[in-house]
Amino acid sequence: MVLKSRLAALVFVTVAAAVQAQPPAQADPVAKLVDQLSLERYKATIQGLTRFGDRRQGTARNRAALDWIEAQLQQYGCTNTERLRYEFTEPARRNPVQLQPRRAGGPAAQGGGTLFGNRAAIGVNTDPLAQPDEKLRALNAEPTPLGTGPRESVYCTKVGSNRPDEMIIVSAHMDGIGFGEAANDDGSGTALVMELARLFSQPGVSTERSVRFILWNNEETGLNGAYAYVAQRKDLQGIESPPGSGRYPEPRWLGIIQHDMLLFDHGMPQPKLDANGKPVLDARGQPVYAAPKEQRAEADVNIEFQVNSKFADASARLAWALRAANEKYATDYPAAVGNRMTNTDSTPFMDLAPAVSVRENERGMQIGAGWNPHWHQPTDLFSSYSDKDFLLGLNAAQTTLAAVSQLVGLSIKP
Repeated sequence: MVLKSRLAALVFVTVAAAVQAQPPAQADPVAKLVDQLSLERYKATIQGLTRFGDRRQGTARNRAALDWIEAQLQQYGCTNTERLRYEFTEPARRNPVQLQPRRAGGPAAQGGGTLFGNRAAIGVNTDPLAQPDEKLRALNAEPTPLGTGPRESVYCTKVGSNRPDEMIIVSAHMDGIGFGEAANDDGSGTALVMELARLFSQPGVSTERSVRFILWNNEETGLNGAYAYVAQRKDLQGIESPPGSGRYPEPRWLGIIQHDMLLFDHGMPQPKLDANGKPVLDARGQPVYAAPKEQRAEADVNIEFQVNSKFADASARLAWALRAANEKYATDYPAAVGNRMTNTDSTPFMDLAPAVSVRENERGMQIGAGWNPHWHQPTDLFSSYSDKDFLLGLNAAQTTLAAVSQLVGLSIKP
């Protein structure tokens, strides 16, 4: 573990320096690759995922989405797709959580830290009839099967030319809940990973180190797909198999960059007003808070690591490398670094390798305070988001693509 930590630290320090000392843009392969990201392609990939509804784990729509994702990856040229197979056990059912509408300096947020400012109610919609669109309601009609059962996650790998025994993991979760389309949570993250797999798989694009693109299953039930991957593959890292072949089925984990919901950063919930401009009150006479309707100009991409993890220092360096890449290559929205990563598929890795998550808001302090009204709701629809929202997700893609390109030693042949 000490050797891996030193290696990861060396890589991230090198990358952070490289971000500040890139050659002119016309000679910069990173800029060339980032420029190929397209808002319309990104939106189209998200919309393609919504045809499978909320992609709830264990259902036929989830399996159909997995097949579609794998076919797309192969079409992009990331042809060495694989399936991680594991057995899922039904966890305890989630109950909706209701927050006090307003509290400053009060209770702790998930992952650590404190909740500040206005807060709106949050929870998970468990009622299929809450979806007013009859066609979507029918698509999402199959309930989640109870008990244990086989599940799968799909991934593909860009094999490094010089160091195939080392890799960066770029991931998102493809399952959703709430009886919507899971367009944001987590179609936005899944589409980002798929777009990066497409660009890295182009002819002429090579990397010194490997990159693995993973779409987790069972995130919404407790990070089960990611935990299964760690359990099955952590002891296989860096082993050449068969010996002398130059093949490494599980390269060493230099870092994992997980992507969750990426589209909605409209700011802190504000008092909801009636037609006369007066605050709307709930049954207790307390103000009702709701998120602003438009994406705020100061929206940002949130990069989080977990300060209490064993790899906190290396994870922080990875987070700052992503932020430096954002400053150089992102076009519209900046990035912010936080230290309270929680409730996402990088969590199972955080004591074994540098791990960060990339989101629209801080998971505990902001999403946990009701900053996104579509989170786990029937309104998580493609149509609920504007181009300003999708542009935030594209800037997250620019950020990760640029940072990973430097981490793995990108080169592009003319």
